Amino acid sequence: MIKIRELHYHYNKHQNLFGGLDLDLDAGKVYGLLGKNGAGKSTLMRTITGLLFPTTGYCTVDGLHPGRREQRFLERLFFIPEECYVPALNIHRFIEIYAPFYPTFSEPDLRSYLVEFGISADRSLNQLSFGQRKKAFIAFGLATKTPLLVMDEPTNGLDIPSKVQFRELMRHAATPDQLVLLSTHQVRDLDELIDAVLIMDDSRILLKEDKSLLVEQDPRSNDLEFLFNTTLNNSKYKIR
Repeated sequence: MIKIRELHYHYNKHQNLFGGLDLDLDAGKVYGLLGKNGAGKSTLMRTITGLLFPTTGYCTVDGLHPGRREQRFLERLFFIPEECYVPALNIHRFIEIYAPFYPTFSEPDLRSYLVEFGISADRSLNQLSFGQRKKAFIAFGLATKTPLLVMDEPTNGLDIPSKVQFRELMRHAATPDQLVLLSTHQVRDLDELIDAVLIMDDSRILLKEDKSLLVEQDPRSNDLEFLFNTTLNNSKYKIR
């Protein structure tokens, strides 16, 4: 579904990110993009979603180039950034305005997700706390049912009970043919949630592998924090 070839991104002439990255991500999987702050996770996500443009190389999503911002691309994607801008609208009005952009949007599912998160649709988004805003956008993103769902640090700003709610919701709300890409520097937040692991450091992908295969090779890899720290300190792991 996502195909990246020879990707380079320059913030300036001295800072070259990704170093000619080649990467393929398949539909029907939940990927965890793990890395410390500043590793390049957000830049990669914004390139995939068409908000940043590679200096050289390319990225396609189902054969579409994100940077062209075509309608048929935009309606297949929902992106939740780490910090969400919210308009002064209640959730009912937000649905009326933004739901029509997504042909597969399910309002009944959204209302169900909001109930699970304990958020009233009568509330104005700009009056919600940071964590509540994040949960409202996660609920909306899941309700779009887009083929590609990208979340940058979705658990940042959530308290422990909300993180539990998030994991439970993700387990049953993601569709079987959907590609979900989640980034975090708090790697334990994605334990038992992801199908495949991407570990990034210094704008390079150090590891890309199905979690089940990693656990088969070493049962300790079921602990994402162990896997993350081992990968950063052990050169035996390489992208395949």
